[in-house]
Amino acid sequence: MLLSMTSVNKFYNGNQILKNVNLTVNEGDRIGLIGINGCGKTTLLRLITGKEEPDRFTEEDGIISIASKTSIGYLEQMGALDNENTVIEEMKSVFSELISISERMKELEKLMAESSDNYEAFSEEYSRISAYYESNDGYIIKVKIKTILNGMGFSEDMFDRVISSFSGGEKTRLAIAKLLLENPNILILDEPTNHLDFRTVMWLEDYLKDYRGALLIVSHDRYFLDKTVTSICEIENTVLTRYKGNYTAFTRLKEEAVTRQQKEYDLQQKEIAKMEDYVARNLVRASTSKSAKSRIKALDKMERIEKPNTYHKAAKLEFTFAQDPPQEVLKVKDIDVSVGFGDDRRTLVDSLSFEVRRGEKLAVIGDNGIGKSTLLKVIQEKLPHKGKVIWAANVRISYFDQEAANINRSNTVFEEIHSRYPLLSDLEVRNLLGKVRLVGENVFKQAGVVSGGERCKLCFAIMMMEHGNVLILDEPTNHLDLQTKEVLEDALERFEGTIIYVSHDRYLLNRISTRILEITAEGTESFNGGFDDYMKIKTQREQAAAEAADAAKQEELRVQYAEKKKKAFKTKEQRNLDANNRQRIRDIEKQMNELQDEQDRLEAELTDEKVISDYSLMNEKCTRINEIKELSNQLFDEWAELSESL
Repeated sequence: MLLSMTSVNKFYNGNQILKNVNLTVNEGDRIGLIGINGCGKTTLLRLITGKEEPDRFTEEDGIISIASKTSIGYLEQMGALDNENTVIEEMKSVFSELISISERMKELEKLMAESSDNYEAFSEEYSRISAYYESNDGYIIKVKIKTILNGMGFSEDMFDRVISSFSGGEKTRLAIAKLLLENPNILILDEPTNHLDFRTVMWLEDYLKDYRGALLIVSHDRYFLDKTVTSICEIENTVLTRYKGNYTAFTRLKEEAVTRQQKEYDLQQKEIAKMEDYVARNLVRASTSKSAKSRIKALDKMERIEKPNTYHKAAKLEFTFAQDPPQEVLKVKDIDVSVGFGDDRRTLVDSLSFEVRRGEKLAVIGDNGIGKSTLLKVIQEKLPHKGKVIWAANVRISYFDQEAANINRSNTVFEEIHSRYPLLSDLEVRNLLGKVRLVGENVFKQAGVVSGGERCKLCFAIMMMEHGNVLILDEPTNHLDLQTKEVLEDALERFEGTIIYVSHDRYLLNRISTRILEITAEGTESFNGGFDDYMKIKTQREQAAAEAADAAKQEELRVQYAEKKKKAFKTKEQRNLDANNRQRIRDIEKQMNELQDEQDRLEAELTDEKVISDYSLMNEKCTRINEIKELSNQLFDEWAELSESL
């Protein structure tokens, strides 16, 4: 057990935020923390990290226990990066103790070589600190830093850049990289995928699969949660409930739990109504008064089942249209995707061509800055371009702009709808906004003042009134909470028209896409199916390319070997040397086989419960495995050099 929370409560301004929260975090736990905005997720994290104290009513409640030597890594806890440092300096600061030990070891090596008087004392200190250095992976610090920085999207030519020169998103990625290098027992990641592209997110997913400590992840990225967590903690109405499995499993279990609770609630309400009716009819009668009073006591003692929250009512979205377009909805031929004007105009993608058929749900993906959002504007003729964009007859487009540029932000939410549809009555406008859960005071706030999520809901309300048979969507889930994302996905899945959309939401890409169009600097490529189908093809190609490259390298080595063997003229001394080399090769091969056997045995032992529960023993075996790998690499290099000489 790394951390335990027992009956934790928290109030703000008299309002209860968390109620009787119980949570245990063990080694190896992978927990996803979800809930609507303002439900108390951040408060829970602040309690865990000691930034807040729970409100206690007795000595037994509000207890947060953290095991000794447990380190908690939380992005906010690290504070800001040192903007004056270079990237490599900031990453090395994590290992300042080990780097100091390394410098002391070099100093001791020099002292031992120069002096014999204190050799024994120097040797003893060297032995002690070198053992600590080795057990804490001091010899692979550079490898760790390079692996994580490369994985987080920082190439080696960026290592010497000063941090102040990076953008806000890049600094966030650097902060995550530094946190991963710190390797805490409990790693807390708050929306870690916000500034990451597909490639970096997938690297992070793979990295976290092998993370030795516990994970607590707050994220709206459902695909990421599916890949990284094994349990979901949901905070709803101040109460934390834990479900086994990833996010997809949670949605099923949550629905089953709500259905079960609704049935239990309905049955209890019937029983309560029956008992209350009996009391009302029999309390005043002398013959039945005693029986009625016993039912009153039973009602008082009854533990009432709360009515479940049917969070599916968060919003009601339905996109409809009256007329189908022809089968060939859109034809794009040799267009350029460009930004800027005049001399500053820059082409992102040249000669781009594709077609869209009726009923298709086409997702457009590509690296940041490749021109995906610009493409959506080009095909609507909102930007100048070369080439042809041909829409079929009877096409009615409804467009969702992630910047909501088509909204008059000085209008109130109510005025924005009324100005577009003046024939609607006030009640009809309120009913429309109510469907997307824009209610109460928010209706009379300016569109530029409401939150990003509420502005998205306003756009969806307008789209429902437009009745487009082609929906063009630019990052539609960016500002939405999990509930509204699911409602939107349900609506898009039911929509029988054509959808062309840009998104980084892999869950959305996987659920509704019938085809994915990837844009690169070289052009476009189409993939049938959703995101998983796309990734399967990409992975197969990468594996095939790697195998082909390896085969080509092997063939090149074989040809080189054959040529050298054919041309070589060997003297007696050379033949003797070759014989010695062959014997050395046999010795190396034997030693490498022995090392491999030892490594296999140690890796098998890492799954033993006794080893898992003993941190020192686990660390010792992991250290030995690293030593074996290092030695095997050295032997292989020697083997390769000797083989080449022969």
